[in-house]
Amino acid sequence: MKRGAWGDDPSALHALSVNGIIRTATLLDFGVTSGTISGRCRNGGPWQRILPGVIGLHNGRLSTTDRHTAAQLYGGADAVLSGHAGLALHGYQHSATMSDVLILIPHEQHRRKFSFVDVERSSRLPDPVGKGKLRVAPVARCLLDAARRMSRTDRCRALLTSALQRGDVTVDELTQELAEGSRRGTAVPRSVLRELSDDAHSVAEVWAQKLYATSGLPAMMHNVDVVTEDGTWIARPDGWMDDVAVAWEIDSLAHHFSPADHEKTMQRRARMQRHGIIVVEHLPAQIRNSPAMVLSDLRAAVEHASRRPRPPVRLAERHLHISQVTKGDVRP
Repeated sequence: MKRGAWGDDPSALHALSVNGIIRTATLLDFGVTSGTISGRCRNGGPWQRILPGVIGLHNGRLSTTDRHTAAQLYGGADAVLSGHAGLALHGYQHSATMSDVLILIPHEQHRRKFSFVDVERSSRLPDPVGKGKLRVAPVARCLLDAARRMSRTDRCRALLTSALQRGDVTVDELTQELAEGSRRGTAVPRSVLRELSDDAHSVAEVWAQKLYATSGLPAMMHNVDVVTEDGTWIARPDGWMDDVAVAWEIDSLAHHFSPADHEKTMQRRARMQRHGIIVVEHLPAQIRNSPAMVLSDLRAAVEHASRRPRPPVRLAERHLHISQVTKGDVRP
């Protein structure tokens, strides 16, 4: 049965393999005949067929690494592991209920789903992260590819929350990945991300208030309604400096899930600006990571606002007591 160089040096086959898994084409190129391959893969033989064109150089139970490797080889040279399989390689707990291995392949390539391998053709194949000899999608892509295959909101929430708690991603990064990716299966993760975005926005507002307290700028009110002189509602900005009519908006990519969301945000800002309000916008990540820049932007806005006539806008009646408390208050 043994023929050629591989028969004299069986270890050479393992050197050609990836984690002990090898493509049939590689075996044939190395001089192993198709008959020999079939014989060694029979019941009781030393090898096993794992997937079409993919051979395991052992006959034991497949490990998780075996499955990941076989899936990657099945997908071809550009295949990238993603979803739950990718998350396991990033150090997340392996899900026994999510045993399929997802591979991403170029859109122009064709591979059918087979056995434990789920295949997704993608026009935006990610730059892979190397995990040993395996190519893995970045964490955000793995998370959203896994989330799009979940039907239960609680499980999706638990998955995305665990990644946020680990600090591997931000809500905005997940939102951007969801917006740029496939629309299939997005209802559940979209709903969860809206929920998480609301929580993140609340946290960002706390960061913003603590940061602003160090600025030395006039006192700021939060989440108050601003109206015209005749009482027509304009907006409820995250932060409001009444003396100079400056609004501070803590933005989030989650506010732009759809064209309608984006349009609503743009209309609100345009409405404030039409009434002469100066609007300063920051992302939660900027407040957290670039506080000096944020304070510089706010100071510049206040300075600019101080040089122009204050526009005819005011607080809604129910918020006037807040204005009286904070009027003239300047942070040390």
